[in-house]
Amino acid sequence: MSSASHRSPTRAVVVGGSIAGMLAAAAVKDHVDSVEIVEAHELPGGPEPRTGVPQAVHIHLLQTGGARAIEALLPGSVDLLLAAGAHRIPVTTNMVIYSPEGWYRRWQRATHHVITASRDLTEFVVRQQVLKDPRVGVRTRTRAVGLLGDRRTVTGVRVRTTDGTEAELRADLVIDAAGRATRMPRWLARLGITGLAEDHIDSGLVYASRIYRAPVPTRGWPVVSVQADPRLPGPGNSGGILPIEGDRWHVSLTGAPGRHPTHDADAFLPFARTLRHPLLADLLAHAEPLSDVRVTHSTANRRHYYERLAHWPEGLVALGDSAAAFNPVYGQGMSAAAQGALALRDLLTKGLTPKLAREAQRAIARSVDSAWALATGQDIHFSTTKGRSPNLADRLLHRYVSRLSRTATGSFHAATALTDVLALQAPPTTLVSPGVLLTALLGPLRRPLDRPQFTPAELDLLNSLDKPVGTPG
Repeated sequence: MSSASHRSPTRAVVVGGSIAGMLAAAAVKDHVDSVEIVEAHELPGGPEPRTGVPQAVHIHLLQTGGARAIEALLPGSVDLLLAAGAHRIPVTTNMVIYSPEGWYRRWQRATHHVITASRDLTEFVVRQQVLKDPRVGVRTRTRAVGLLGDRRTVTGVRVRTTDGTEAELRADLVIDAAGRATRMPRWLARLGITGLAEDHIDSGLVYASRIYRAPVPTRGWPVVSVQADPRLPGPGNSGGILPIEGDRWHVSLTGAPGRHPTHDADAFLPFARTLRHPLLADLLAHAEPLSDVRVTHSTANRRHYYERLAHWPEGLVALGDSAAAFNPVYGQGMSAAAQGALALRDLLTKGLTPKLAREAQRAIARSVDSAWALATGQDIHFSTTKGRSPNLADRLLHRYVSRLSRTATGSFHAATALTDVLALQAPPTTLVSPGVLLTALLGPLRRPLDRPQFTPAELDLLNSLDKPVGTPG
């Protein structure tokens, strides 16, 4: 009999039943004997709201990089999402976007796609795929309250159920996917690991969201977005409409402190008219509200630099919002978590080797670098932002990216360079490659659009409504 037959079973524990937690389980399930997910609440049996996820009421999308990562971890997931009513939207072919530099063209050569659906549906499809594996189990109504082990090696977690009963879960690998509510810095301090660096950059933007019955068929309908311009003296108001399952629109509006959207349903449409263009308000005037207005004030970017610590224990990994959380207005969170989980899985192909945890934490940090640069690189330029102010280099870079964005309104090459980065398919450094620099220097090759670009079929639908849509007011 081989010595392998006497090997002790290996076990991973994942803290948090979030989408990041489920993807973490997907990343490790083929490399250990069992995975147990510890979740503080019950998990819904269908595409329904999950307790403790306030951001779920706001618009969500999967960038190309995120969709590909999920597909690599859970093959067939994208097809399942589409079969359940999600939309696969070509970038920028099916996007009507008013950037600070003008209207983006809807280039017919799509370089990327985004997947739009409700957060509830996306989580359900991922959760269903993960939990059908008999090696993966869930311990609900149970909260992780501390780490087992010492500053050299984490050997599990201590958990507490809702009735106060505590237990120890031993594990060869613990993955913290508890999200913004993570207690990891405190747990590390208890092990004697201190000196953790953290960034907290908060623009103060407030989200208000609502679901509508769309006045037009949503299959093939574009994403619509009016972005804020941080160069303007007024509040950074913005908004977006995403087509989701069930012929519905998911709508989110954002505003700065003091002039932000509220829970008042009667004020939702008037607030949409404060955006830089009336397109969203004109469209919503024809749509039927299906939900109340839900508001979230937690839009700060926060990052824990675990990878920089002098000491990092074996057997521990932090993933998703536990490592880095982003302002949701940029739509990067789920995709960055998926790429982090994929980075973990790729390292696990070598097994639970010494130094795996340190290598994994560094790989996860690299996977979130682009999303972090995109989110904070924008937010630091709002006058309401706390935590960091732009320095000279930031201002020069912002001016250059603004020029490149203006070029992208009339240059397919510039638009592709930007969408490669926004899709989390290329690092921001590619924007200063010689070819892209030359493109930005030459400027747009076509005249700027003076209005939103709709297809003839879309215009026919819009003209069938009782008043024009998208005209400047």
